[in-house]
Amino acid sequence: QVQLVESGGGLVQPGGSLRLSCAASGSIFSIVEMGWYRQAPGKQRELVATINTGGRTNYADSVKGRFTISRDNAKNTVYLQMNSLKPEDTAVYYCHTARCTGIGCYDYWGQGTQVTVSS
Repeated sequence: QVQLVESGGGLVQPGGSLRLSCAASGSIFSIVEMGWYRQAPGKQRELVATINTGGRTNYADSVKGRFTISRDNAKNTVYLQMNSLKPEDTAVYYCHTARCTGIGCYDYWGQGTQVTVSS
């Protein structure tokens, strides 16, 4: 069992920045990847960025060059630094992790944090 606690969402003007944080607790030793997804009104949830245990990152084309995902292993925390925010980035952002064992892989989600980019 993994618990994900998010923070850092809010209201920001276009061109501004926010940093989202996601702290993992519980059975964290088998986590293979952590990432961020987002869901805008009327749209399906989409991948924003992921980072695996080796530090490899992956980004959606829409956020490349603007968002940076990172991790702090000592704090069991993953971050999403969002710069040059656009109104199109407005969505609920969800932290996600996959924990895999010899039996299978399991998905865990945070509660979601609202990011609103507006003038």
